[in-house]
Amino acid sequence: MVRLPLRDGFYELRPSKIIALAKNYAEHAREMESDVPERPVFFLKPPSALIGPGDPIILPRMSKRIDHEVELAVIIGTRAKRVPAEKAMDYVLGYTILLDITARDLQAEARERGLPWSLSKGFDTFAPVGPRIADRRELNIADLEIGLKVNGQPRQLGRTSEMIFKVPELIEYVSSIMTLEPSDIIATGTPAGVGPLRHGDKVEAWIEGIGKVEFEVLAEGSILC
Repeated sequence: MVRLPLRDGFYELRPSKIIALAKNYAEHAREMESDVPERPVFFLKPPSALIGPGDPIILPRMSKRIDHEVELAVIIGTRAKRVPAEKAMDYVLGYTILLDITARDLQAEARERGLPWSLSKGFDTFAPVGPRIADRRELNIADLEIGLKVNGQPRQLGRTSEMIFKVPELIEYVSSIMTLEPSDIIATGTPAGVGPLRHGDKVEAWIEGIGKVEFEVLAEGSILC
């Protein structure tokens, strides 16, 4: 559970699942040497991966290459099952920033062997969120700047208008497969520029209209952990 500011109070973010879109920005699909999908491609991250501002991202010993991916996250406010796109936004509580932290070497190994990606995406601390939840009524997400820096150096920069599948389409598609519960998260994909994280890095991510969130990166077993 993570508590994030929402309007004049706080919201306890307790998702039953985190649905993350793969290859929803064309340039990212190309940098991963993948085709642009004809329909949404998604995977699940466990709720146990969720952390909030002030918590560190922990690099597990099992992986030698951990990457950052900044994403616009949609927070579901009302139970949604088979929702048509034209009504999808009625089921949204708001938006926040999510980092889809990925053990890239483990993902590459799984892809090569035709295995699921769960291991590479599911470590504890692999879903940092923050700094707040922006109410859907106060933010038009059609064309917002989204970006990420590591140690002050720009890594990712894009706009939400570059998403291949827009939020209403994603809610329609996902809710036709699985029921979305209040507090569930849909991470809408990442722009190009993903790259590695190392012990001691300072990560700064932002989305226009939501704000900026920062995380420290620590190696598993380090003294500071």
